[in-house]
Amino acid sequence: MTVEELLSQDFGTIADVIGAQAQALKDKPALIDARRTITYAELDSLMDRIAAALQRDGVGKAEVAAICASTSVEYGATFFGILRAGAIVAPLAPSSTPESLALQLKDSGAKVFFLDKGVAEAMAGVMSEVAAKRVSLDGSDAGQAFEEWLAPEGARPVRHEIEPDQGFNIIYSSGTTGAPKGIVQPHRMRWGQIRRGVYPADAVTLVSTPLYSNTTLVSFLPTISNGGTVVLLPKFDVEQFLKLSEKHRVTHAMLVPVQYRRLMAHPDFDKYDLSSFQMKFSTSAPFSAELKAEVLRRWPGGLVEYYGMTEGGGSCGLVCHEHPDKLHTVGKPLPGHDIRLIGEDGQEVPQGEIGEVVGRSGAMMVGYHNQPGKTSEAEWWSPEGLRYIRTGDVGRFDEDGFLTLMDRKKDMIISGGFNIYPSDLEAEIVQHEAVLEAAVVGVPSEQWGETPVAFVALKPGESVEAEALKAWVNGRLGKTQRLADLRIVDSLPRSHIGKVLKRELRDAYRPAAPA
Repeated sequence: MTVEELLSQDFGTIADVIGAQAQALKDKPALIDARRTITYAELDSLMDRIAAALQRDGVGKAEVAAICASTSVEYGATFFGILRAGAIVAPLAPSSTPESLALQLKDSGAKVFFLDKGVAEAMAGVMSEVAAKRVSLDGSDAGQAFEEWLAPEGARPVRHEIEPDQGFNIIYSSGTTGAPKGIVQPHRMRWGQIRRGVYPADAVTLVSTPLYSNTTLVSFLPTISNGGTVVLLPKFDVEQFLKLSEKHRVTHAMLVPVQYRRLMAHPDFDKYDLSSFQMKFSTSAPFSAELKAEVLRRWPGGLVEYYGMTEGGGSCGLVCHEHPDKLHTVGKPLPGHDIRLIGEDGQEVPQGEIGEVVGRSGAMMVGYHNQPGKTSEAEWWSPEGLRYIRTGDVGRFDEDGFLTLMDRKKDMIISGGFNIYPSDLEAEIVQHEAVLEAAVVGVPSEQWGETPVAFVALKPGESVEAEALKAWVNGRLGKTQRLADLRIVDSLPRSHIGKVLKRELRDAYRPAAPA
C-alpha cells in the first residue's frame, strides 16, 4: 500500500507509514544529528532490527520499553522500533530525579530500558531497583551496547494488529515523590496528528526540544510520517540553532516561547539566512503578544501557536500571521475539536463569561497509567454523555470565537516549556527538619517564562538561612524543578476555610535587588 493510501485511511500506524516511505524515498535523509545521517531505507531496516530484538527479549504487544537519553539518531530510530514491535514507548526525562526515574520504570512495567552514560551515572544509586534489561544507546557501559544488542541484519519482527485505543506512548509528569502520573496516549491520537497535513513531504524540521516531550513529538512524528527530514539538536543553543537552520535550509520548527525570546535577543539573529522557513510553531507555555509580533516581524515564514495539553482533549490554534489583531489569544478550536467553558458547578457558562476550559477531540489520552482515580478527576462529561478532558485553565471566548486565557485554575508552573507541579516541590521542602509548611508559586522569568519560588514557615524555635534551605531543596529536585528563590515567612496567608492563598504570595513577590 502506498503512503497516500495509508494516510487516507481512518486509522493506521506510524510504523507502517515509515515502511511505505522507505519504499518510496529510499535514500532520502530521514534523521540527521551531529554524528550521522540515516536514510529512510536505513531507518526502516534499523526499526526492524530493534523490533525483532525487543520481541526476542520478551517485549510483547502493548508491553512497554522505556528510553531515557540525550537526543540522537539512535534515540529516534529506537522510538520507532518500539512501535514496530507492537509495544508502547515510555520516553523519560533525564532531568528527573533518579528516584523518580526508578518509580516511572516500575510504574510503566518497562521490560527493556534504553539509556546512555549520563543517565546511568545519575541513576547509579537506584539502579538496583531497575528490573528492566538495560541497553546503552551510546555504546557506553550503561548497559549492553546498542550495536551488540540489535537483531542481525535482515531480521524481521512479528507484525501485530494494532487497535486504535492501544497505547502509543506513556509520558510522565515531573514528580519527585509518590507515584508519577503516566499519560497514556493512544495510537488513534497520534494518527490524527500526523494526518493534519501541516508538515509537507519537503519539510526539513529542526528539533531542539527533547524527544521525551509531547511538544517535540507533535512535530517529530508528522515530519517523518509525511516523508520530511528531521535535524536533531540534542541541547538547545541559540547559535547552533541558527547555524543548523542556515546549513540545512530548515523549513519548520517547534519551539517553546522561552526559546523564541532567546533567539530574538541574540545580537546576530538578523545576520543569518532564515529565508527557507515556511512555518514555525509554539506551544507548552504562555506566549506574549509582544514576542509573537517580534517573531512575525523579524523571522521569515508563518507562525502558529497551539494551545492544548499532553492529556489531549481540545486544542486551539492561532495562525498569528493571519490574525495580527488576535495575538493576545491562543486562537480558535482546531477542526474536529470541541472546546467548552464550565463554571464551578460543572455547568457550561454563557457566551462571553469566564470558565474552566474543557475539550474533546480524536486526540485524547486513554487515561493516567494505573491511576483510575486521577483519570476520573481529569474528565468532564457533557449533558449528552460525551467525555471531555479538563485543562485546569480558565479562559473566555471573544465575539469572534478566539480563546483568551485568563489564569490557570491549577497552580502548575510551566518553566522553559516543562511542567512543574508545586505540590511535588512542597513535599520535598517539608522534609527538612526545620520546616513547618511551604507553598510554591510560579513567578515571571525573562529566561524561563516562569520559575518556581517557595515561601516557607518554620517550626517554632527552629532556624535556617533561606539560601541554605534553598540549596538543600534544590539538591533533591530535578534540574527543571529547582527553585529560583526561597523566602522565610512567619506564616502562609490562608482563606477562611484554610486554603493557602497562593495568588497573594505571587502578587506580593518582588525579586531581590542585585548586590
